Amino acid sequence: MNRFVAAERALRTAAPHALLDATRAVLMEQYGAEDVELFMADYGLSVLQPVSVLPHTLEPVPVHNSPAGRAFGSQRPYCEDGRDGRARLHLPVSVRGDRIGVLTVTLPGADAVRRWEPELADIADVLAREVIVAERDTDLYMQARRKDRLTLAAEMQWQLLPGRSCSRPEYELGAQLEPAYAIFGDNFDWSATADRLMLYVTNGMGEGIEASLLTTLAINALRNARRAGISIADQAALADQAVYAHYRGRCYLSVLMFDFDLATGRTRVVDAGSPQLLRLRDGCVERVTFDAQLPLGMFEETDYVAQDFQVEPGDRLVFVSDGVHAVASPKGEAYGESALARAIHSTRLLPAAEVPRAILRELTGHRGRPVPDDDALVVCLDWRGRPAGA
Repeated sequence: MNRFVAAERALRTAAPHALLDATRAVLMEQYGAEDVELFMADYGLSVLQPVSVLPHTLEPVPVHNSPAGRAFGSQRPYCEDGRDGRARLHLPVSVRGDRIGVLTVTLPGADAVRRWEPELADIADVLAREVIVAERDTDLYMQARRKDRLTLAAEMQWQLLPGRSCSRPEYELGAQLEPAYAIFGDNFDWSATADRLMLYVTNGMGEGIEASLLTTLAINALRNARRAGISIADQAALADQAVYAHYRGRCYLSVLMFDFDLATGRTRVVDAGSPQLLRLRDGCVERVTFDAQLPLGMFEETDYVAQDFQVEPGDRLVFVSDGVHAVASPKGEAYGESALARAIHSTRLLPAAEVPRAILRELTGHRGRPVPDDDALVVCLDWRGRPAGA
């Protein structure tokens, strides 16, 4: 039997909690691997956590300044030569652009790396898909993602998210939330079909469980309306009714909603609150404003109107919550639009998946303390447009 087919079959038939054991066994048997380890990106995207049964036998690996982190950041295999002649091949574990972690395979030497790297990279892709499926039946991989304990509110928020990055020929998306282990109400959601991409960026009010419950209600109301196939203006109206019916105006949620036509870049937008959009085009950063409408749930039976927006190939759109643009320095100075524009410009060469984390790191420097008082959300969309003839 072909080596790759044997490895793929071993992963597809493994028990959900035993994917790493199955990967290790088949790579040792079929490829002569001497060691195999799987690392998962933590919620803060600061370290790669080893997948192992408690107590952990390996130390976390930093995303920055480590060979495995280099493979994770570049999304390309990276070979680390060992002093004993062996080679450690670090392979990104990703699904459709959603970066999950890194598979590290120790091989006898550079010749084995050159011979097996393409097949091992494909096996890492198979492993990524199997991890996503396995997460329905085991907590092992969710546990491996966390270097600290999540608050209950944060647990609820992370379960709402579609992922932290994704990629298609027409676009690339990346997003990140802070504080990763104690977020309250900020959120993002996206969904794509063959012809359209819908993207929501939300900024909920309140703290703790109450903020998370509000966001959970609003996001699921928006998804319910979206999956019924109705327009984004009507999605906003139905979600507004759901939130108002429960809270009677005591709590509400701000949302910026986009419906992109993948073929033309024509977009319908509903701006119902405080999230902001900045656009990088031809080297210049500018804020894009829309007709402001009421947040979801503020008043009963609010009507929403969508407006037109055009996105062009090469555009970078950066969405931020008020926990980014309004955050104060120790002297009370708001981060503001100018500083945010400089951060967007300074990260222009990074891929979309890396931009949110880079901007949030700079924001930490402005804030002067590692843990923010409010949620901070950054979403980056790189628009390529549909390839000719596609």
